[in-house]
Amino acid sequence: MNNVIEVSHLTKSYRHTIKAVDDLSFDVHEGEILGLLGPNGSGKSTTINCILSLLSYEGGEIKIFHETMRPDSYDLKAKIGVVFQDVAVFEELTVQENINYFCGLYVNDRTLRRQYVEEAIQFAELENYRKFYPKQLSGGLLRRLNIACGIAHKPKLLFADEATASVDPQSRSQILNSIDQLRKQGTTVIYTTHYMEEVEQICDRVLIIDKGKKLAAGTIDELKEHSGIHEKISIELRENDERHVEELRQLPDVLEIRRSGAALILSFQEGSNHLADLMDYLQSNHLHYDKIYSERPTLNDVFLELTGKELRD
Repeated sequence: MNNVIEVSHLTKSYRHTIKAVDDLSFDVHEGEILGLLGPNGSGKSTTINCILSLLSYEGGEIKIFHETMRPDSYDLKAKIGVVFQDVAVFEELTVQENINYFCGLYVNDRTLRRQYVEEAIQFAELENYRKFYPKQLSGGLLRRLNIACGIAHKPKLLFADEATASVDPQSRSQILNSIDQLRKQGTTVIYTTHYMEEVEQICDRVLIIDKGKKLAAGTIDELKEHSGIHEKISIELRENDERHVEELRQLPDVLEIRRSGAALILSFQEGSNHLADLMDYLQSNHLHYDKIYSERPTLNDVFLELTGKELRD
């Protein structure tokens, strides 16, 4: 499998003592969307900035398209598009002028650039807003402009950092569809987000990091398969007695119990008859419940198991 990015033993420290990235190694395959996940402060942004050569680092090697990435690797940078969480456009330029400016950083031919700009406008569905200024756009449209500026020069590699932050559901769906369409056109994407459902929707593989270290990598199914959690059972008990919680912990194969709103979430390791054991306990103790259901672990469960935190923490 052809690798677009190869990160080997990357190490980056601040003030010579705080390791933001700690001996991190991973590959990004051609034509995939890799979800880069981690809690706040996990090292995601530092890793991306090192890959883009926006930050220096004291250890390791980074290759993009099989070439070592350096601050003056302008030929490589021309193949890369970046969509950062903070929208970066010029307020004094219209939608079309903004896209033309960013495309012009890499495409000198005016005729070709005009074609690329028009294709980016259509791709982001901004045809009716080409003469609007950024301050006239909604949050969703501004995000779409940000994406159009980042992909107008037709990069082979795209970094999308929190591309759907603070947008309405319709705009979020449009942005996710756009990123998926780029992948279908051959663009490789590194995608970071605080929305686990987005990862499950568009990502081919996932890399989970925390404290600068790789915790897990693989497809979503592979990560779920290797999780210690085999089954989850959610139950809303009418009786709110902590004594019952402690007794439930003694059921076979229980890994943990946590509260989520009105529900108790019981996580079980591999075994059998979990639901039957739970129902027997409820009946023998005359406990009543409003809802009870069993499900397989989610990607969020895997993330919580590995990091001890929710993705949005």
